[in-house]
Amino acid sequence: MKGFLPRTLHPGLQILLLLAFMVAGACVGYAIIFAWAQWGFGLSIPEMQRAVLNPTAYPQGWSLLMMMQGVLLFCALAGGAVALASALGYGWAEYFSPRRLGAAWWLLVVAVLIIVTLPFMSTIIAWNAGAHFPASMHGFEVWARASEDKAAVLTKFLTKFNSFERFWVGVLVIGLVPAVAEELVFRGVIQRNLVRWFSPHVGVWLGAAIFSAIHFQFFGFVPRFVLGLVLGYLYLWSGNILVSMAAHFTQNAFQLFILYLAQRGQFGWGFDPDSTDALPWALVIPSALLSAGLLYVLHRHFTAPAAPTAMLTLSSEGVAVRGKDA
Repeated sequence: MKGFLPRTLHPGLQILLLLAFMVAGACVGYAIIFAWAQWGFGLSIPEMQRAVLNPTAYPQGWSLLMMMQGVLLFCALAGGAVALASALGYGWAEYFSPRRLGAAWWLLVVAVLIIVTLPFMSTIIAWNAGAHFPASMHGFEVWARASEDKAAVLTKFLTKFNSFERFWVGVLVIGLVPAVAEELVFRGVIQRNLVRWFSPHVGVWLGAAIFSAIHFQFFGFVPRFVLGLVLGYLYLWSGNILVSMAAHFTQNAFQLFILYLAQRGQFGWGFDPDSTDALPWALVIPSALLSAGLLYVLHRHFTAPAAPTAMLTLSSEGVAVRGKDA
């Protein structure tokens, strides 16, 4: 496949070009959204704007917001990432998954890892939710908490699944689309180029920091950063974007599933999935130990040579690849 950009383009320039392609993708996404709002929901642009600002006042409010989120994420993030790969002359699989996955059941192991980490992650969530900024930044802290409380109201509206059909729409738009689109951008392009620019560990950690910061949730920064590290190392070790996508999707979909069950009253002990409280240590400690064990197993599997004549090297593209001994 021939592109119009050299593959040797500096990693920093590739990240800047990604941003340009994402803006172009967002423009396409908004064109689709405006057309869909008019022809699918019967809303003019002014009516659509009012529905977005006050979705509870419109019967189409929930569906409109879900459509907008799904289309914009897919067009801007996924579209921008694959457009960059194509411009550099790569096939999509060649750019984002230079290594074969092997047995597909390893994706299930990755999914189990994410579920196992949740009790341990609850302690980090609880700590970060209760964190305070220095006194000199009190005004910023008040603004940040007010902004996150406002965002939480919208999130609660979007994740109110009063039917099974709404739940599956949520799995698609809140679970699958972000898992695909965000992994293509943050692991497939940004981390890949940061690893080329600096080093594997610096690339993973910087990529995780950018991934967390871009969500603008100051009191959820640390747990999302830790999640970004897990996703980043899974991609670095495996060299296959499907691995981090599977982990990301499991994180999103499992939380939606627990939320859906709670809304249907399936938890008789008053479990609150929206709570930021830490789970009991009887769950946290086994979670931490099992998570460490599964990460070790995955690292050994993904980085082990396939045969005695093969060895593991780090490619210039920022992922681990197999090569033959000289």
